[in-house]
Amino acid sequence: MPMPETRREFVLALLAGAAGAGLVVLAARQAWAHAVFTPPRPLPAQDIPVTGQQLVPLASALALAALACLAAVIATRSVLRRAVGVLLAVLGAGAAVAVLAGLRASAILAAARATSLAGPLGGSTTSGAPSGGSVHEIVIAGPGRAILAGAPWRAAALAGAVAIVLVGLATAWRGPRWPVMSARFQGGSRGVAPPEDMWESLSRDVDPTVDDGTRS
Repeated sequence: MPMPETRREFVLALLAGAAGAGLVVLAARQAWAHAVFTPPRPLPAQDIPVTGQQLVPLASALALAALACLAAVIATRSVLRRAVGVLLAVLGAGAAVAVLAGLRASAILAAARATSLAGPLGGSTTSGAPSGGSVHEIVIAGPGRAILAGAPWRAAALAGAVAIVLVGLATAWRGPRWPVMSARFQGGSRGVAPPEDMWESLSRDVDPTVDDGTRS
């Protein structure tokens, strides 16, 4: 039997929201900028990539919170679901603002320095220090240069945040008409099923809003 319109709309909204949140998190893990330091000769210049997570950690944090809100959309109904939709839109808007915020050269250089100092040996050592093995030295001289290089990933993160906002608005507008979670996923006095169980059911193409006895 074809899926009813409201149920199809419900599933598509959940998938779009999850995809948007995942896109923000994925894009934030990519390099958005590079910091180039020129140490004294004869040492070579250092080119250190800086990820979006280092520059705007708030964006991925809000995306993960939005993902949790999607589970709440499944578990709620009526006015409460509308409120969750509003919260979802706010989280998406916050992620978009974080992505659009101007990236300062000072922040890029500071993140690059932190990355260098947190290298394989946990920091820098000076050459000539007594050691039973090789000596690792990090030389970062001068203010350095910040180069923005992750425009496509920033655009992808912004697209994901916009998707979250749209899903939140759709939930606030249409959410009360969407199906509610079936009794099979209700915990009675023990509360609703954990969000991971609901997401697992969706990944197995099982609609959590449909009881076993009514699925055809």
